[in-house]
Amino acid sequence: MTSRKMTVGQALVEFLANQYTVDGNIRQRTIVGTFGIFGHGNVAGVGQALKQFSVSQPNLMPYHQARNEQAMVHESVAYSRIARRLSTFACTASVGPGASNMLTGAALATINRLPVLLLPSDTFATRVADPVLQQLEIPSDASLSVNDAFKPLSRFFDRVHRPEQLFSAALGAMRVLTDPVETGAVTISLPEDVQAETIDVPAEFLAVREWRIRRPRPDIGLTKEIIEQLRNSKRPMIIAGGGVIYANAHEVLAKFVEATKIPVGASQGGVGSLNWDHPQYLGAVGATGTLAANKIAREADLIIGIGTRYSDFTTASRTAFQNPSVRFININVASFDAFKHGSSLPVVADAKITLEELFTVIGNYRIESAYESEITQVNAQWHKTVDDAFKPSHLELPGQAEIIGAVQGATDPRDVLICAAGSLPGDLHKLWRVRDPLGYHVEYGYSCMGYEIAGGIGVRRAAPDRDAIVMVGDGSYLMMHTEIVSAVAEGLKVIIVLIQNHGYASIGHLSEDVGSARYGTKYRFRDADKNNFDGEKTLPIDLATNAESLGIDVIRIEPTKNSITDLAAAVKKAKSSKVSTLIHINSDPLLYSPGNDSWWDVPIAEVSTLESTQKARIGYEAKKKLQKPYIGETKGK
Repeated sequence: MTSRKMTVGQALVEFLANQYTVDGNIRQRTIVGTFGIFGHGNVAGVGQALKQFSVSQPNLMPYHQARNEQAMVHESVAYSRIARRLSTFACTASVGPGASNMLTGAALATINRLPVLLLPSDTFATRVADPVLQQLEIPSDASLSVNDAFKPLSRFFDRVHRPEQLFSAALGAMRVLTDPVETGAVTISLPEDVQAETIDVPAEFLAVREWRIRRPRPDIGLTKEIIEQLRNSKRPMIIAGGGVIYANAHEVLAKFVEATKIPVGASQGGVGSLNWDHPQYLGAVGATGTLAANKIAREADLIIGIGTRYSDFTTASRTAFQNPSVRFININVASFDAFKHGSSLPVVADAKITLEELFTVIGNYRIESAYESEITQVNAQWHKTVDDAFKPSHLELPGQAEIIGAVQGATDPRDVLICAAGSLPGDLHKLWRVRDPLGYHVEYGYSCMGYEIAGGIGVRRAAPDRDAIVMVGDGSYLMMHTEIVSAVAEGLKVIIVLIQNHGYASIGHLSEDVGSARYGTKYRFRDADKNNFDGEKTLPIDLATNAESLGIDVIRIEPTKNSITDLAAAVKKAKSSKVSTLIHINSDPLLYSPGNDSWWDVPIAEVSTLESTQKARIGYEAKKKLQKPYIGETKGK
């Protein structure tokens, strides 16, 4: 049989079930399952196809529920990150709000360069019913729908107006999903009538197909050029990004720096490139970095970026690298990133392959002994700082650093920490002592509130032999806590540490720094006369009881002098359990973690009647003078 009559929805589902990603000797399904929340638009199309296959071939395309369309995208992205971008999920949503609920997830996936396939339903291609329920009407352009909002957020977008367009759309989507340079959110918009229409589907379209990951080698001679620049350098430093993790390059990175003694700092995405106690690992670098990494970065004369996109936080808003002679060598599979910062030597190549080639030509190169001793010294000082920060204060309301220390001490090396937004990502970047390449999962490309619990479920789904440890503040918890129901429904064990500080701790701190006095960041009763929420009395909310109502086991840590000890015991108890557990602990948001002598550019009002803002502006102008331009000399304002 050369072809079969199928609906577009049925053909797409069977096609996706037969796609495989191949990376060296690793071969696995590209689309491991489909998330779906059904409504008009997809219930009779992709929804019908999933139901039909669940009866005829139950294992063809696993189906999973979510409580929110945004959350199912987050879970898919978290899964793909643990799978090193080799596998992900498809997500189907109904017309209108169901589709547009996935927009935030699409932005997160594309910004973090993590693959996910989005199948938003669209209004009638035939317009036989027009306008339909939830249709956006634009008088000047009748072709627009809410799904056009996916275009700037997607690495690939297509709309299947006619059934026969499915073939090119599906193949184009797979090309981008499996491309380490282009990957991100991939969107195929499916009009509701087209999903249910019949098409003759060639057998070739439905056959098993393999998509091989490209691992390009550096151009001839570039590795020798890197070595030459290293030999002319006195203070080189490596910045490891997420590309090290995705290329599975952590072992060769360790071998390379053990031979050369070059120090390594990590971006948020690069944490896990080396274990925390590796002699050459200085920890996080940049605005949320360690004192050790930032000191070495400030004086480095050669920065070798490996798989990093040099985000604002990694460069401390272009103030991290202050040596006037500093040069950049950027090794990245994406030319867009390899050429950043006026790179003196852009190397468009795979991180692992490049490091392997470097190791073969490195010879007897090693940094100078005085520099090596300095690295050892600043590292030891920082480790002591973290040790001190982790010590219990025995206050009834502990600080966040103590909480992190207690959770750290109670976890195992292969456990995966999950976080995304608030003050936690910055503190975790500095303080968390990662002991496994995949042990640190902090979404900080988009820093999306609400990601944490859905992300934790995605991690557990991808790595059922690891405990997923979600750390989340009350502000982010309230954004998307309902995904707890998804974990309960599927028996997916996650451990959630919910830190209750009655507000937005991160933005509260930032607001204070920029002279806005924590305005609008506290969870308090509104004072209508003063137009603020600055009262002392907290809201009568009980998030532990809220979590219990969603079906999860809850452990309450009472505010006592032993709360940190109790927290550590609770984490161990949760790890021994077979079901999901939420641990609720209260904290003091004004007890800050150790500083790092770094900066983040958040513009402050040039004129103000507030004394706090005036003072903050003076400090801001001083820091602006340290910013380095893209090219040329620092001007300073």
